[in-house]
Amino acid sequence: MIREIVLDTETTGLDPLHGHRVIEIGALELLNHLPTGESFHVYINPERAVDVGAFEVHGLSDEFLESKPKFEEIAESFLTFIANDALIIHNARFDIGFLNAELRRLEMDELPIERAIDTLQMARRKYPGAQASLDALCRRFEIDNSGRDLHGALIDSDLLASVYLELIGGRQPGFELKRDAIVSESKEIAETRAREPRPHAPDPAELEAHQALLNEIKDPIWTRE
Repeated sequence: MIREIVLDTETTGLDPLHGHRVIEIGALELLNHLPTGESFHVYINPERAVDVGAFEVHGLSDEFLESKPKFEEIAESFLTFIANDALIIHNARFDIGFLNAELRRLEMDELPIERAIDTLQMARRKYPGAQASLDALCRRFEIDNSGRDLHGALIDSDLLASVYLELIGGRQPGFELKRDAIVSESKEIAETRAREPRPHAPDPAELEAHQALLNEIKDPIWTRE
């Protein structure tokens, strides 16, 4: 049984090194690449103002966040939910960077970037030169994102779960492996049934008949110089 966590965050700005904080975490559980319905979702009081540019992206205001728990209050439950499983993230270094900045403030162990499966990088490798934003991938795979007027960690995680499934092979993620096995098996069967060509030298009567036919041809091209 493969357990993975699709994860997204919203933040007060673009850079944790400039003091920006996490304000929302959304995470969904996958088993064998499929959603189970189990999720983790929380809004967080960042103890600082939200940048105007960030607010225009997610719509989470200072007033709304003021009454929410601080990161230190949700850290343990968040870490319990994600456990030690792989994290499916679109642009993983952004989210992991913010989460690790929060964990460092609490002197807790950071999340190794190696735990992350970055769907942005997957999309760029699979479709070089094409747009690889979450919206662009939803359009490519015909995933309905009409409810995404603003960014939100939980709705984005839900969309990303569908995108991830398509990136690893669609609704039949094992199909490519099965197809390769079928092709390989067919080749083995063909090789097993292959036979050496049978020798088929003409007998004297056939040679005589063939020569008689050639003699009837006037001015054959193989006698010309």
